[in-house]
Amino acid sequence: MQSVILNALARMFFVAMLVFSVFILLRGHDEPGGGFIGGLAAASAYTIVTLAFGAARAQRWLILHPVVLMGVGIFCAIISGLPPLIGDLGGFLYHLWWEGQIGFFQLKLGTTLLFDIGVYFVVIGGVLSILFRMYETGAEEASE
Repeated sequence: MQSVILNALARMFFVAMLVFSVFILLRGHDEPGGGFIGGLAAASAYTIVTLAFGAARAQRWLILHPVVLMGVGIFCAIISGLPPLIGDLGGFLYHLWWEGQIGFFQLKLGTTLLFDIGVYFVVIGGVLSILFRMYETGAEEASE
C-alpha cells in the first residue's frame, strides 16, 4: 500500500533534492561538498520517486540509463585530466584553473569541476543501478 502523503510530496522532494544536489556539486571545490556527496543527494531524490511510484516510473524520469550515466561520468573524469598533457603544463589529472570576472560575478573555474561532474554521474549511476536491481529482485521474490 502506497502512502498518499508520500505520493503527493514526492515530486516536490524530487525537485528540491536535485537542486540541492547541484548546489552541493558546484560548491565542492571551495567548500565541503563535491561530486560524491552531490551524487548521493541526487540518487536520494530518485530513491524517493522509487518509493512513491515504483522503479519503472523512476527509470522513466531518468534521461539516461544508470549504466550510461556511469560511462559518461568516467568519460568526464578522464577528459578532465587531459588538458595539462596537451599543453605540457603538468601530469595527468593536474588541474588547471581560470579566474575571471563577468559583470559583478567573480568566477573560478577549473578542470576539477569537470572531474567532480564525472564523479557525480558515476555515483548517481552506481547507486541507481543497485537500487533498481534490488527493487526488481524484491518484486520477483514477492511474486513467487
